[in-house]
Amino acid sequence: MLQRIFSTVVLWLVVGSALWFFRTNGALVLIAIISALTLREFYRLMQAIGYRPFEKLGILFGTLITLSPWFEAQFHWPAEPLLALATIVFSVRLLGERTPENRVESLSSTIFGLVYVALLLEYMTRIITPLPGDVLTPDGRLLIALWVIVVAKFCDMGALLSGLAFGRHKMSPLISPKKTWEGAAGGILFSMATGALFAHFARHQFPPHMTPLIAALCAAPIAALGIVADLVESVIKRRADRKDSGATIPGIGGMFDLSDSLLLAAPVGYFLFRLP
Repeated sequence: MLQRIFSTVVLWLVVGSALWFFRTNGALVLIAIISALTLREFYRLMQAIGYRPFEKLGILFGTLITLSPWFEAQFHWPAEPLLALATIVFSVRLLGERTPENRVESLSSTIFGLVYVALLLEYMTRIITPLPGDVLTPDGRLLIALWVIVVAKFCDMGALLSGLAFGRHKMSPLISPKKTWEGAAGGILFSMATGALFAHFARHQFPPHMTPLIAALCAAPIAALGIVADLVESVIKRRADRKDSGATIPGIGGMFDLSDSLLLAAPVGYFLFRLP
């Protein structure tokens, strides 16, 4: 537990320092690293199941897909064709590089990783990317992205504490035996309170409609989907017979164990803030 707390503090310091000193560029680097490492661990889990995804090229395509909104804003390179191009490339490759027994699994696991990890994390890039005529400042966009991360991750903390104190009814014993409905409810309420408090202190940078009350209401579905995303990752890990997705972060596990809740939180946060 002490190792987990230490790693958590260090990670928040890294995120805070990157955003404070390097602003948008620092956030882009962090998102690219998270996308690449999460996708790498996802493909390793697929390999443990017995599939053979195209790992290296998949990570390259995935990182480009995640950062594509920024490339589109800066250089007018359209983001939409990347996933289609990746599907074409991997469809051609599997005919010569995979056997008939694993061709379907190789293609499906590679594309699923691009969609579930890279495409969903793309919305974090969309949140932080400044646009011409933007009503928000670049710092305002960074604060919104940080709000999404805080709401998603603090649900984990609230759920853990609530579950230890009040947990009685198992949420999904076959997938994640330690999760309880009481813990989930406590985690969502904790996220709502944290989201409201964050919005209050960031009110001068947030969109006018995002009052503390609205922020609390918006935090609820993000926190709930963070729990769903954690269960999805647990399903994948159980299928691969792995306790953790990797060993990148001491006391926590892999990057996928850390980023799982952000995958579903990012697009929901993007649409709830009604960003252009």
